[in-house]
Order: sequence, then structure tokens, then C-alpha cells
Amino acid sequence: MDGVKVIEIKKSVFAENEKDAAALREELKRKGVYLLNLMSSPGSGKTTTLIRLINLLKDKIRIAVMEADIDSDVDAVKIKEATGVESIQLHTGGMCHLDAEMTRQGLDNLQLADVDLVILENVGNLVCPAEFDTGAVRNAMILSVPEGDDKPLKYPLMFSVCDLVAVNKTDVLPYFDFDLDRCRENVRLRNPRAQVIPICAKTGEGMEALAGWLLAEVKAWKQE
Repeated sequence: MDGVKVIEIKKSVFAENEKDAAALREELKRKGVYLLNLMSSPGSGKTTTLIRLINLLKDKIRIAVMEADIDSDVDAVKIKEATGVESIQLHTGGMCHLDAEMTRQGLDNLQLADVDLVILENVGNLVCPAEFDTGAVRNAMILSVPEGDDKPLKYPLMFSVCDLVAVNKTDVLPYFDFDLDRCRENVRLRNPRAQVIPICAKTGEGMEALAGWLLAEVKAWKQE
């Protein structure tokens, strides 16, 4: 129909969020706070991995956690009880992602003067969270063995925005058609710069390597 006005809402929303994210990163840099955005599908083992990771690092750097979910406070309570670090729950009101402004609202409720590292456990899915810059210094994700080594091919954006891919639940590798070398190659096709670290949050396998990566990241960022 002639005279109909078309507005590119999606483009403008993303552009505004990118501005907010850049401003948030600069603000966190001035405060000396490193923000890690952790993503994955539901059931990949994010919370179990976080508990292991925090307990390895909490005597070396000061950590706080923001748990994002559509509802409930289960994960925030679990993190607090298992690690003792400050942990808050972010309810997204049905939204399947966090953007920079939502992340800022969560950060405003943390004692940032006492924190070196904030870990944001994003809402569990492989699509929406990858579309929105949260203002994090780095993006990381967990891919679990039962999900399959072809996920980088099926969800390209998620893997293209992540600086690190932790392949979790390696203890069940013998029972699934999952090839670590093939997984690494599939990740490399989407993002040649991404590191891949095999882990098992349940047994602790590979967790020292993951903790070492994050600790080095935080220290290098603070010295920039």
C-alpha cells in the first residue's frame, strides 16, 4: 500500500544497545571490574561449572555473580550456598536474553567497590543471548557433550561471538557420538580466535585450565 512507513526497529534497538554496552564497558574499566558473560543452552552445566570455577578462584580474586532467569532464584541461592560469594538473581520478565541496560541494573545492586570479577550467567538458550552485547569484556559459553559436536554449525552467531568455548561433561564422551577434534574444527570455522577447553564440572577435569584462562584474563585487563 502506498504511503506506508517502514521502520527498521530491530536495527535501531541493536544500535542503541551497542552504545549502552560500550558505555558500560568503559565505566567498568574505570572501576576495575571485569565482566564475563557466560552463555549456554539449558542443562549444559553452567551453574555446576560456576561453582567449581568460583571455588578455585575466590581466594585469588574477589568475585560476584549475577544469575539471569525468566523466573525463580534457584541458581543464585545455589551459588551463594556453595561458594559464599555475593550472588543476585535477575528476573527477565519472560525475555530470553539480557541486554546492556538490564545488565547495568543488575550491577547497580552489587557492591562493585569490593569486586574484581562479575560473572553473568545469561538466560539459557543458544540464540537470543548471542544477539545482545551485555557490556562484558569477554563472552564465554558452555557446550555439553550430549548436545552434539555440530552445534557450532547450527547456531553460528553464538559461537562467533564467544571468546571461549568450554566443552563440558567429558566424562560421558564414551557414550555419545561426540568428536572433540571435530568440535574444535567446527568452532574454528565460526570463530578462529575462540579457545576450546574440554572440562567436566562434575569431576573437576579441565577446571584448572578454565580457571587459569579467566584469572589471566582478569589480570591482563586490569593492567591495560
